[in-house]
Amino acid sequence: MFNLYTLDNGLRVVTEYIEHVNSISVGVMVQNGSRNETKDENGISHFIEHMFFKGTEKRTAKNIVQEIENIGGQINAFTSKETTCYYLKSLNTQMDLCLDVLSDMMLNSKFDEEEIEKEKGVVIEEINMSEDNPEDVLDDIHSKAIFGGNSLAYPILGTIDGIKSFNREKIKQYIDRHYTPYNSVISICGKFDSDELKKKIEFYFGAWNTSDKYQPQYTIPSLHSESAYTEKQIEQLHINLGLQGLPYADDKAYSLLLLNNVFGGGASSILFQKVREELGLCYTVYSYPQTYLGIGTLNIYTGLSKQFADNALEVIDKELREFSHKGICEETLKINKEKIKASYILGLESTSSRMFANAKSVLLQNKIKTQEDVINRINKISNEDIDCVLERCFKPGIISSAYVGQSIDINKLNSIIK
Repeated sequence: MFNLYTLDNGLRVVTEYIEHVNSISVGVMVQNGSRNETKDENGISHFIEHMFFKGTEKRTAKNIVQEIENIGGQINAFTSKETTCYYLKSLNTQMDLCLDVLSDMMLNSKFDEEEIEKEKGVVIEEINMSEDNPEDVLDDIHSKAIFGGNSLAYPILGTIDGIKSFNREKIKQYIDRHYTPYNSVISICGKFDSDELKKKIEFYFGAWNTSDKYQPQYTIPSLHSESAYTEKQIEQLHINLGLQGLPYADDKAYSLLLLNNVFGGGASSILFQKVREELGLCYTVYSYPQTYLGIGTLNIYTGLSKQFADNALEVIDKELREFSHKGICEETLKINKEKIKASYILGLESTSSRMFANAKSVLLQNKIKTQEDVINRINKISNEDIDCVLERCFKPGIISSAYVGQSIDINKLNSIIK
């Protein structure tokens, strides 16, 4: 059972009651991420996520995590390109403590100068670790290739020089502008007393007030036909190929999910069966959509020995062209409707996953997306919808490319897929 309402201060609240569980997941999701940053601010959203755990007026950094872990709960956070989320999960009997700790972090963090300097070292090590991971590097350079100078191209972690430039004043100013009740949602899923929960949310979050009603406005970029390459002394060549995708909550979003599932979404997909199983050119190959407000991409990833790269790219390009023109038969459509319905339902087995899904839907669409709504939309996917997505996303072919490896001829590889 869902409930959606707004506090007097503008904070939206979405709750979902589940009778058969004894847990509760609580999260505050803010419409702020690397896409909201200027170039000089890049990385500050992720850095702020870290700093909210570094102590309040009444809790030390250790106390914040210890109070939740001592009751067997979990506390964490993540930053993406468009959102930041702070969340907890515990037994439903600990709802009051969860709300207390979460609100204390969000509203009373000290941002101590000494802690800021220490955390710079932590985040710089996180950046170094990411740069040692070829798939992370690939994702970052491909974002720059396909999104150009738009803030969607900015790395979520930021840069080492950028992290070093942050200070308390800059952090506080950014929070004052970008962390408001108006661009935030509190999402709760699990077993609770609705009346008691409403009172507790008002008690802990009702005093959150800001002078500005910040509502993010994004410039929608065009997709660039560019290529990027980073030289790394590693065994494999990692490849990411970019296609036109669909924006978040597009009417044809589930049709794209279905087609992606057929083309490269699993072990029975065209790409996996052809490139790996039949030809043995790689261990990993798959495709996946990335959706943002106003724009989206469809990506094809593979990691393989560079000696097989030419052949693999030829096969991927050939299969993409054939798939975009042949489409799928009625039986394949029927089977994959069931597959993506099952995947969606299985993905909502935990209170945490449902809490995240509800938060994002309300934050970015201002509405609840029920399981029945989603199943109904999947069931209604028609041949016309499939043809439309093939035309929009698959037929234009590969737009951009990115490579991470050593000693490759990028021009030669690009000539295969252009």
